[in-house]
Amino acid sequence: MQLEDYFEFEKFDTKFGPVERIRIKGHRIAIDRVIEQYNQGYEPERIVSECYPTLSLAEVYATLAYYLHNKAQLDAYIQRGDQIGDAYYQEYLEKGPYFLRDEALAGKAKPTGNDNGSK
Repeated sequence: MQLEDYFEFEKFDTKFGPVERIRIKGHRIAIDRVIEQYNQGYEPERIVSECYPTLSLAEVYATLAYYLHNKAQLDAYIQRGDQIGDAYYQEYLEKGPYFLRDEALAGKAKPTGNDNGSK
């Protein structure tokens, strides 16, 4: 088994650019959450007991080994994710808390071009 076998790798596009997500296989937990706890000084056992009790100790150690083996790439991955998140947050601050709803409602109100007025 290789370290990569512990993870699910996703890539998708957003309006602010491409984004990647690496999750621990079988969980919805992104590896950056575990890495964040580790970088704050949490030991693997504490990460499991206090933060992510659904993870096994082996999954946490695999995550940390993968991080330490690929530190530069994963630090850049985390930074890119933070930049995309910040862009979405700035949009929220500029447009207000209901902008997604308002944009969706405005989109429904626009004629589609196939409506000829007949019923």
